[in-house]
Amino acid sequence: MTAITATTTSPSAPVPAWLDELVEALGAGSVLTDPDVTAAYARDQAMLAESGTPAAVVLPRSTDEVSAVLRIASAHGVPVVPRGAGSGLAGAANAIDGAITLVLTRMDAVLEVSTADRLAVVQPGVVNKALRDAVATDGLFYPPDPSSYDWCTIGGNLANNSGGLCCVKYGVTTDYVLGLEVVLADGRVLRTGRRTVKGVAGYDLARLFVGSEGTLGVITEATLSLRPAPKTPVTLVASFTTTAQTGQVVEAVVTSGLVPSLLEVMDRTCIRAVDDMLKADLDRDAHALLVAQSDAGGQAAVEEMEALAQLCRDAGADLVHVTDDAAEGDLLLTARRMALPALERLGTTLIDDVAVPRSRIAAFLDGCDAIAERCGLVIGVVGHAGDGNMHPTVVFDPTDDDQRTRAFQAFDDVLELGLSLGGTITGEHGEGNLKTDWLEREIGPVSLSVHQAVKAALDPQGLLNPGKMFRSATVSDLAGAASLR
Repeated sequence: MTAITATTTSPSAPVPAWLDELVEALGAGSVLTDPDVTAAYARDQAMLAESGTPAAVVLPRSTDEVSAVLRIASAHGVPVVPRGAGSGLAGAANAIDGAITLVLTRMDAVLEVSTADRLAVVQPGVVNKALRDAVATDGLFYPPDPSSYDWCTIGGNLANNSGGLCCVKYGVTTDYVLGLEVVLADGRVLRTGRRTVKGVAGYDLARLFVGSEGTLGVITEATLSLRPAPKTPVTLVASFTTTAQTGQVVEAVVTSGLVPSLLEVMDRTCIRAVDDMLKADLDRDAHALLVAQSDAGGQAAVEEMEALAQLCRDAGADLVHVTDDAAEGDLLLTARRMALPALERLGTTLIDDVAVPRSRIAAFLDGCDAIAERCGLVIGVVGHAGDGNMHPTVVFDPTDDDQRTRAFQAFDDVLELGLSLGGTITGEHGEGNLKTDWLEREIGPVSLSVHQAVKAALDPQGLLNPGKMFRSATVSDLAGAASLR
């Protein structure tokens, strides 16, 4: 079966009618076709995921303009790849040949902040940190905080159901979605969800679109719930000789009833890479490092971190340090957030995103060590210990064909390891086009057919982000899925 593609235009070819219609609807300044410019929108941060060449990059400023784009694309059978800031790590925003790449970064307004209802209404191009800053002036807090929070967009967070460092206590993006405005494949505008705290009228369509990676519709507005601003945190750092000790602490945190606002882990490879980069005087001999915080406020936060510190000592930690100094806490979090940039200094990276039960974290870390040794490559693991979402990162030289082959084998071995431990192939980065072959293995053929039926119902031509999430997105596949309805 041949995947859906559009025809790539060349300088000598006639301008397709749909391109003229886009310019007429949005203006020439919002429709880019210069290959030197459009190349910048060809891929996200998953540098080895497949990508193509967009025929046009379109930058709408309103829901009406997004609707116009999708009406035109639907009428002419042109695929559309929605895109935010391009911070994704699975190729979900990667272009396909001859398609329209729909970039939503110009739709960057915080439309409303309601302190009484503890909600914000935002456009998809709003940067995560900008939303945090905007609501902080009203004493409110938007918790989801991906490591790229200072440049990733809310639309991308919604499309991938992003998590972050605070998810152990506060949950992930979907936990904050009250309502969405979504433009469907044919250009119709759907409003789903509500502004109320409770509401169960009809199917929960808002959550259907969260995590769908732009394959079901284009999110143009979101109503998000907020929390009261947290108190100044108390921070803990602890280092361990073995992964078993680290796993023991994570289990003890859960069973003891502690709920830190943050619980992160770094393995030795990451510790040393970050220390080389930041000169942070980290414990380079530690096999694992835990960083935790409590934002319970005042003495309650101190007591929570002291209780966690005792769990670390009971497990045999080599070093335990608790601080209520905000600046020192920020430095420790910086070390955690810089793990990926530090690994990127060592070579090209393949970043995995596996979540395992919290009781299996130690086994997962040990398994990644074994894979690194077997494949003869560097693999650094950093992750959200509080919810078991780990990010093993394979480092290699892409100019070495043998290393490249071993790197992809290691990537697959990590996914296999995660599934064998009762985990999932992605905790927050999504499938994109890196893990399409693994989705069916995890969810099974019946679940996959249901996914395809939903896709067929909302995007019968298969024009929205084809080739993402599913192994293929063809007319034949979608027609077969539609027969389930």
